Amino acid sequence: MKSDIHVFTLEQVPNHNVVKVIGLVRGNAVRARHLGRDILAGLRNIVGGEIMEYTKLMAESREQAIDRMTEEAKMLGANAIIGARFTTSMVSQGAAELLAFGTAVIIEESK
Repeated sequence: MKSDIHVFTLEQVPNHNVVKVIGLVRGNAVRARHLGRDILAGLRNIVGGEIMEYTKLMAESREQAIDRMTEEAKMLGANAIIGARFTTSMVSQGAAELLAFGTAVIIEESK
């Protein structure tokens, strides 16, 4: 899902002014490990290298969290999110949460 909300890690967007601060927005995804992926990851652990199964899982979770955060911002009337950040936490053995959060704002191009 693509949104017309612009997401920035910056606190200020070059050549733009924040005309209204709406507030905190967030989106999260909680994912559990998959037995098949765990077996492949275990084998990869033995020989070394990137664990592609987990890389893909985290990438999917990150995109889902961003989508949820931008949808919340859109519902609140924002056209941008500034100060976007990510955090993760273990929810239970084998499951983790990825949280995206930032400040929903309305920005306009500087004149």
